[in-house]
Amino acid sequence: MATTLQSLRFPFHPSISPPNSHTFPSTTLHYSPKSITFKDSLLVTRNKPSFSPKASSSQYSPTVTENLGDVSIFTAAGEPVMFKDLWDQNQGIAVVALLRHFGCPCCWELASTLKETKSRFDSAGVKLIAVGVGEPNKARMLAERLPFPMDCLYADPDRKAYDFLDLYYGFGRTFFNPASAKVLSRFDALQKAVKNYTIDATPDDRRGVLQQGGMFVFRGKELLYARKDEGTGDHAPLDDVFDVCCKAPVA
Repeated sequence: MATTLQSLRFPFHPSISPPNSHTFPSTTLHYSPKSITFKDSLLVTRNKPSFSPKASSSQYSPTVTENLGDVSIFTAAGEPVMFKDLWDQNQGIAVVALLRHFGCPCCWELASTLKETKSRFDSAGVKLIAVGVGEPNKARMLAERLPFPMDCLYADPDRKAYDFLDLYYGFGRTFFNPASAKVLSRFDALQKAVKNYTIDATPDDRRGVLQQGGMFVFRGKELLYARKDEGTGDHAPLDDVFDVCCKAPVA
């Protein structure tokens, strides 16, 4: 039976100690998401003003790409791989989408959009890379059920790349940030993307569900575009991403 957004609930009751200070002090957060549905969390922000955070690579050091290259993640097949091996480090152009986690319905929507526009990336000579929080077997669930090309999908169960890029993390960012209201304008696309959704794709380490993602464009070791997701479903406008890629032709 097709999954509906109204039926999506978090089947766990963790006590979460946030690993950084993006949103919370270093105290243990106790909460029970049993009564919070995905749709409920969005309705909280319905009447709050929305905003579009600006993308800027200036927030990062010029050596960020070189240092990021030493971060180790996994292919969807479970093989370890270094970030620097994901694209040509000379002049190759890559769009790196860091999803929240493989059990996030909004990430299924983003992955679906990326899949549908992959031909545009390919024709422009741009390599598409999607990374999600969770184990490789969780990545395979998304790849098989959405579906999504496995050769473009990678798993970061320990959130190494997310921490390195200082992406947002926390309960407030995940459930109550005003930027999350943007999802409501894409509700039909979201419904379509989660047709074969499974909550089993949620990371085994439940702390991963509080992670936010981001979008980055690289040319070789140069970071051309960087945008952190302010909240759940606050994805970078792909037209902006394509514009950046078009202004950086492959050598």
